[in-house]
Formats: sequence, structure tokens, C-alpha cells
Amino acid sequence: MDNLEQKIKSLAKDDQSFEELKSIFEKITQERDQARDSLKLLERAIRSDYDSILITDLNLEKPGPKIVYVNDGFTKMTGYTRDEVIGKTPRILQGEKTDRKVLDKLKQRLKEGKTFFGHTVNYRKDGTEFINQWDIHPLTNEKGELTHWVSYQHDITERKRSEKKVVDSEMEFDQLLEESKKTLVDVDEQGNITTSNKAFRDLTGYADEELKKLKVWEILEDELVESFKHKFDSFKPSDFDNRTFELVIKNKKGSSVEVKVNSRLLNVQGQQIARMAFENKSLQKRIMAMLSKRNADFDRVFEQDKDFNYKLVPHNGDSYLFEYVSDSFSKITGITADEAVTLKLEDLIHEDDLEKFFDHLETVLEGKPNTEQFRIRSKDGGYVEVIDYAKPDWDADRTTVEAIKGATSTEISSEYKSN
Repeated sequence: MDNLEQKIKSLAKDDQSFEELKSIFEKITQERDQARDSLKLLERAIRSDYDSILITDLNLEKPGPKIVYVNDGFTKMTGYTRDEVIGKTPRILQGEKTDRKVLDKLKQRLKEGKTFFGHTVNYRKDGTEFINQWDIHPLTNEKGELTHWVSYQHDITERKRSEKKVVDSEMEFDQLLEESKKTLVDVDEQGNITTSNKAFRDLTGYADEELKKLKVWEILEDELVESFKHKFDSFKPSDFDNRTFELVIKNKKGSSVEVKVNSRLLNVQGQQIARMAFENKSLQKRIMAMLSKRNADFDRVFEQDKDFNYKLVPHNGDSYLFEYVSDSFSKITGITADEAVTLKLEDLIHEDDLEKFFDHLETVLEGKPNTEQFRIRSKDGGYVEVIDYAKPDWDADRTTVEAIKGATSTEISSEYKSN
């Protein structure tokens, strides 16, 4: 301070000017210190949510906006010092794996003066990769004029690595009883397919790793792509929370599948996820057409050698026994009607289909007719694919489901098999 006073005194023309200049500098210094204290307080307040803070000017043309401020969190996250980045563009963090589409969307949002939330691969000073999540907001002056952009940033690398484990362990994506009965996919705010269950992979024909490389709209029919993609241009929770969509999926083989989608929002480790449950409307339509074509009451709905009827009754709380099967059952499976009544269903159904088969029966026991496709053992020792339509058999008061009546057909169209 003594050196500053001496400098001010050397510039002042008299003692009065010196006192005035001294007062002005003291006020500026006080305001600066208050601003620093406020900034540090702000940084402490949001430290639990964000690893770094970066502020840039408004220049969106090449070479891009210049960095005017970074906090300690930024230097720790990236390895760059303040002196190395002030005046530079955030592009110093970009590299080969940085998603250009995300950057283009970011630039467009900034041009419109809107906030942006997203993530992509960035690079530290030493060249190592990390996944940087941005939450960018405009800064305005007292007149409401846009002056800067502030970017709150978070390194979510570990979270993304363990994302599937998080979903599996916290929500038990494939194991949770209720969820495993559905055809499910999780989609993030940028439209990325982050997680899918086996039923969804069976529906689309894609493997888990293949789906993770796709945006959700990339599996839709061409005419639906742009309209559904538009929902992610500016992700609005209201567009996905408890919403229903009628869509057409194009599976890996190129076949079209009509689906009904029920969507709801989840929060996974601070990130909003749209969980979408799919109903195969194409399958339902084909089954209903098949039943209508037969034009018979349920107990005689199938009459060909490729079809059989049955009645199952719950046994010992966790299993089922046949009360009867029609004659065609023996022709298909080689198992007589007398043998069927002592048969364990685990010995009839393909092991990979047991879970969805028993879920199918549980749905009917809850009082709802249901259809399902699975494989049963055939008399030649192999397995044959069937469509099963089952309905509840109520007691006299219609308060309890006593048994399950089913009609099963091996007539599965090639179109169905491709789906």
C-alpha cells in the first residue's frame, strides 16, 4: 500500500488531489476485494455440483470466444494454469473424439442467446481424455444486455463408465420384476441410447453396444426421424414425463414394427433420463387378426394340427400344472395328455424364454389377457416357436383367477419372426 500511495502522490498535482485519488483507489480496491470474496463464496456454494467454472466473451466466430476467467476447479480438472488459458478459446480442450454435432448444437444455442446442457469428450493438458458435462448460461449487465457466457463444468467420466452398473444396481434394469416385464430403453438429453434391456434388443435386433452408438431417432422410420429428433434440439422434461407416442421402428433387418411408447423421466446421478417402455403394436395386430380369422369361441379358437389349447392351474404357489391339453399338443411335442398333467413347464419351455413365459402367466393371473411368443420343445428333440394367447379363468364371483386358459399356435409368419 505504501508503494501505491507513493505512486499516487507522484501523480497528484497537490495534496487535495492526492487525497481524492487515494480515496478512489481505496474504493476500487475494496470493491475488487468484495467481488473476489463473493466469487469465492459462489464457487464454494456450487462446488459439490460442478468441478470447474469458465467464463468467456461473446465472440462466436473463429477462433471462437476467448476465456476471461477460470477457477481453481478448472485448473485441477484440465491441468492448465490460468495464465495458459486466459485469452485462449475453449477449443484447446477439444480433440479427435470430441462430438462435432454436440459442438454445433452448442454454437447454435449460444447464437440464440439460450442456455445449453450437454456433454462430450474433452482433453486435458497431458492429452488424456475425460467426459466434460457443460451447463452454460448467459451473463447480462444491469441493462439486460448479454455480455459473457459462464460455463459450469463437471467431469462425468467415471459416471459414464459405470452408468450401466448404476442403472443395474440402483434400478436393476434387467432384473427388477416390474421393469423386466417391459421392453425398455433409457435415453439421455441428447438422444443417446444409454441402456437397453434384452426385450428391447430382441425387438430391434441390435446388440447392446450397437444401440449405444445410435441416437434414439436413428431406429425410427425415415418420415418420423426429423419430428422426433426435434424434441432433443431443446430437451424439455414436459415432452418426456408421462408421455405417450405412436411410432414405427425400423429394426436391424429393415422390417417395420409399429410401437406404442410410454415415457417417464428418471434422475440418474444428477442426469435426467427418459425411460421409454415399448409395446409391439404390430404383433398385437397380427394376433388379433389371426384370432378374428378363426372366428370361433376361445375354447375352439384353434383347430389345426399346428395348434393346441390348454388349461393351467397354479400349484404350490410358485409353479403350474396342466389340467388338460388338446390332442394336437401330443402331435407337436410328442408328449401325451396323460404325461402333460405331470409335466414341469421348465422341461417344456426353452431355458432362454422361461423368464418371459412365467411373466406372461403372472400377467394373466393378475386378471389381464396376454399374448407372448416363446419356444417349446418339439417331438424331434428341437424347439418350435409359438404364439400363445392366454386369458384368466375366474371363480364364480369373478374375484379370483383360478386358472389360465390358453390357445397356442405354431403358425408364426415370416414377418413376425423378422420382428
